[in-house]
Parts: sequence; structure tokens; C-alpha cells
Amino acid sequence: MGHLLYEFRMLIKPMNKLSVGLIIPTKNAQATLGHILNILKNSPLEFSTLIIDSSSNDQTVSIAKDHKANVIVIPQADFNHGATREYARRQLNTDIVVYLTQDAIPVSADLIANLVKPLIEQDDIVVSYGRQIAQEGADIFEAFPRDYNYPDQSQVRSIKNIGQYGVYTFFCSNSCAAYKNVALDEIGGFKSVLSNEDYFAVADLLQKGYKIAYVADAMVKHSHRYSLWQEFQRYFDTGYVRAKNPIIQQLVGQAESRGVGFVAGLLKKVWRERPFLIPYALLQSIMKWLGYRVGFYGSFLPIYLRKKLSQQAYYWDSKYAKEPELNNMRS
Repeated sequence: MGHLLYEFRMLIKPMNKLSVGLIIPTKNAQATLGHILNILKNSPLEFSTLIIDSSSNDQTVSIAKDHKANVIVIPQADFNHGATREYARRQLNTDIVVYLTQDAIPVSADLIANLVKPLIEQDDIVVSYGRQIAQEGADIFEAFPRDYNYPDQSQVRSIKNIGQYGVYTFFCSNSCAAYKNVALDEIGGFKSVLSNEDYFAVADLLQKGYKIAYVADAMVKHSHRYSLWQEFQRYFDTGYVRAKNPIIQQLVGQAESRGVGFVAGLLKKVWRERPFLIPYALLQSIMKWLGYRVGFYGSFLPIYLRKKLSQQAYYWDSKYAKEPELNNMRS
């Protein structure tokens, strides 16, 4: 019934007339925001822009306004990866919503046009995400995850591809992604989770019979060099939300199998190019695995310890952490 309602709503407005909006959550983004908006101002596709800012204390807001972007300022304590994006898209209210992060730098002005093209051309594709490449000067540990997760060939995936791709079937990153708003409405939008709001939205959408497109020619430069402790914290957060929102495990089992493939690929590359870094590569992989496993059972830990182990200490004092977690478990 939901799919039929979606198709009816889309027939009301021709696909080539769909409105497009860009959302960028920011916090002290003056170093990059102007650069991003300068690149995108030459886009061949018309779109509106909404900056949702977590009370920056630099020039972020004035930069956004100088570029004619709409701005909403929220308290830092109210930021949530899922809830803030959900709130922003409802304020923007366009047919297609595009998300970038403040550190994802478009490679070219046609980023948004390329990213939304599959959504415009094919009815059952309701999500698309772009290719992330490493920043100039990135080392092997920063660049390899981008090479592994973002190949140079585009693809379309559906729920039928679980046997082939496993957990990767639902892979998506809101650092550079686009969604049809009516499809998000159908699943109730993004969940108010600690992280991985994009994964859970895609899982819900693919179960509805929709598809996701990976668009290799929609490219951004986006990479980070994390310390061993930061890697632990990142994977603690992932393990925690995967346990609290078990839809991914229910569909494909645990994510370790893809992790094993990642580690094997990383070790092979390090051995070939920087063999003296093999001990560090092993240690980094162990820290990630430990973070994920500890996070998976993190609900048994006291709040003060979760706060120390998480990359997002502010989350545990927020209203979202205090809400009954069952409210977030939609499938």
C-alpha cells in the first residue's frame, strides 16, 4: 500500500520538475563552508541551501548568509545525527534532499546534479550516495577505507543483493547522499540514534522494495586520520547503535565478515607499500574490533563509562539518550 501511495504522489509532479534542497549541518565550519558553497554556486542544477548550525562561535553563520543560504541555529546540546537531519529536511521541504557534511569538499560543481540523477531518472531508486576520496597528502590508513568502500564503478543495490553484498547492501554515508523526501516520509524519516542514521534509513527503504544507487561520478574529498583511541570510540558508537537497532543483524547477521575482508585488504596493501607498518595495521584493526564488541554490549555499562568510551560524549546527556530506546527501533 505504501509503495502505491509513493508512486501516486510522484505522478503528481513530473520528475524533471522536482525541487532539490541541500542541507549541511555545521559547527565552527568557517575553514571549509565558504569553499564548499563557492564550488556549488556554479552547479548546473538549481537547488536551495539550508545550513543547520550547532551554535558556532566563529564566522560560520555569516559565511552561510553571505552565500544566500538559509540558516537555522540550534543549541549544541540538541544536535543528533539523525534527529537534526530529520528536523532540517522537514524545514526545507523539497522533493529531493541532499546532505553534505562541512568537511566533504565537492570535486566539481556538478556534484549535486550527478548525485540526484538516478533519483530523477528511476522511480524505484530513492537513495543515492557519492564517492568519497581521500584528501591530498592522506596516508595509507586514511586513504584505504575510501578506496575499499567507494570504488570507481557506480552500482545499484536492492534487498535482493544481500546474498552478494551482505551488510554492504545498506552502506550509505550522509556525508554525501540524496533522498526522495516522500520515501523518507514513508518510513518516518531518520531515527534519533547515536550514529548510523543513514544505514538504518536505507535498511528500512530497501525492505519496502526500493533501491539505492552509488554514484561514482559524484565525488567529494572527505577523509580523516584517527588515533587508535578515536578508532575505538568510533566503533564503540557503531556497535552500540547496531545492538540497539537490530534490523541489520536480523537481515544479514553480524558485520564482522565485511570487516575481515577490509582487514585482509588493508594488510595486503600495507605489506606491499609500507611493510614496516604491519604491526600498527594489526593494532588498529584490533582496536576497531574491540570498540565494536564493547559497544555492542554497551547498554550494560553505566552512563559515565559510555560517555568516556563514545566519540560523542555530549550525546549521553542529551534528550535523545534519555528517550526510551525502543522508540528508535522501527523496522
